[in-house]
Amino acid sequence: MRVAGAAKLVVAVAVFLLTFYVISQVFEIKMDASLGNLFARSALDIAARSTKPPRYKCGISKACPEKHFAFKMASGAANVVGPKICLEDNVLMSGVKNNVGRGINVALANGKTGEVLDTKYFDMWGGDVAPFIEFLKGIQDGTIVLMGTYDDGATKLNDEARRLIAELGSTSITNLGFRDNWVFCGGKGIKTKSPFEQHIKNNKDTNKYEGWPEVVEMEGCIPQKQD
Repeated sequence: MRVAGAAKLVVAVAVFLLTFYVISQVFEIKMDASLGNLFARSALDIAARSTKPPRYKCGISKACPEKHFAFKMASGAANVVGPKICLEDNVLMSGVKNNVGRGINVALANGKTGEVLDTKYFDMWGGDVAPFIEFLKGIQDGTIVLMGTYDDGATKLNDEARRLIAELGSTSITNLGFRDNWVFCGGKGIKTKSPFEQHIKNNKDTNKYEGWPEVVEMEGCIPQKQD
């Protein structure tokens, strides 16, 4: 009886040890697999982050050099979607901000700091050009001027208004017509014509929308005003 009891004990211990060994091996395999998956996911996440293209201010295609301000702007789309003006990753005017309107939309910024100074729009279809002329005359030297049309920005423009905008560096303002799309970035006191200007004529044969041309977009880097 004692021998039989001892044998049973030995068998029970052996079964317990074998069971424990099997369980520990399975658990170790699962742990290794879990850790392997964890490290694999981490490596994939790092690789995805490293290959993701960088984002630049205002969503422009490349970074601006030092002492330059990044900007991106778009004209309005027909009479449905308003223009958008962004400077240094700060949206100055847009339909979402509810500060755009029919006509010519204007944003002013400090040429040294990039700080926004003013935003306004002037109705050039049903409004009066006189307030726009007074506004243009009041712009201070060294101010960055960004303009974009929405719906119609030309009907009420007269020679004086066009001359004042030309003095800011615009070339196309003399030819801006009814429902043309136009975006422009210049400055008060600029000595040359601005390289930042896009203009599409209203032409029934080429218009993207019924009665309006396609949206014009523009981006770039504005040199910071130096003392």
